[in-house]
Amino acid sequence: MAEQLGDLAAFLAVARSGGFREAARGSGGVSSASGLSEAVRRLEARLGVRLLHRTTRSVAPTEAGARLLERLGPALGEVEAALDVVNGFRDRPAGTLRLNVPASAARLVLPSIVPPFLAAYPEIRLDVVVDESFVDILAEGCDAGIRYDERLEQDMIAIPIGPRWQRMATAASPAYLAARGRPEHPRELMQHACLRGRFASGSMASWEFEKDGEVVVVDPSGPLIVRIAAGVDLAVEAACAGCGIIHMFEGWLQPQIDSGALVPMLEDWARPFTGPFLYYPGRRYLPAPLRAFVDFVREQSAAAPAGAEGPGATPA
Repeated sequence: MAEQLGDLAAFLAVARSGGFREAARGSGGVSSASGLSEAVRRLEARLGVRLLHRTTRSVAPTEAGARLLERLGPALGEVEAALDVVNGFRDRPAGTLRLNVPASAARLVLPSIVPPFLAAYPEIRLDVVVDESFVDILAEGCDAGIRYDERLEQDMIAIPIGPRWQRMATAASPAYLAARGRPEHPRELMQHACLRGRFASGSMASWEFEKDGEVVVVDPSGPLIVRIAAGVDLAVEAACAGCGIIHMFEGWLQPQIDSGALVPMLEDWARPFTGPFLYYPGRRYLPAPLRAFVDFVREQSAAAPAGAEGPGATPA
């Protein structure tokens, strides 16, 4: 029985990861690519059907594999939940907690939370997946995610994590401003070289501004477009080198602004927006590592200094 469960878990990991090597890397060294391959072959032999199409470049479920995958994820999740009940009898919770987060959270939110959390729970391993896509966290094999309110999945519990108010900053290098001038209104950005970001879906991130009730959304052009998350640091470096104007999370640009490498502009047009949320399935039972993380985040929020909520905010 244990071997059958292991083989099913191996198939699930490979199907979700899209390859044996990818699944092995995702296991943190617990499983090898050859070991996963053998487990899947053993499962296929036992069932008498092929579950995966294998090529030199990719691995994808067959029709039978897709049907099994559809039913297997929730079923194994219940098995893992049942086994995790034992964690409640430990002095300290243990296991893996897998989070799906955007790059902004990985850069601006988690650095102040992860080190003290890992220090408090040394037997928990945190697996952070940085992903800008709108994903089904359960289908992706994650326990919880971090997103902004407009991108939260339905039927999820959400709690505040990190700063409750954030805003975008628009900035350029002193050399660029000296050569091209300083825009005083968002629409003037259309006459400037702007460094843009593109989501994984292919859509471009519009630049939004607001002042005295007037909302302005612009889609300027420029010499550089980067993939949001993976290419952001390149865009920042290009802005510091004078290639154009950048528009992104203020916290991300703050070091360059503080050093003088970038100069902020249109500050009175910067519209505050609600900070991110940690969200997870609204089920009665939570795995011990997730329960520990949720409690830790709540304690941090409760201990936040007065005024940390930001102007006009209401308690969550």
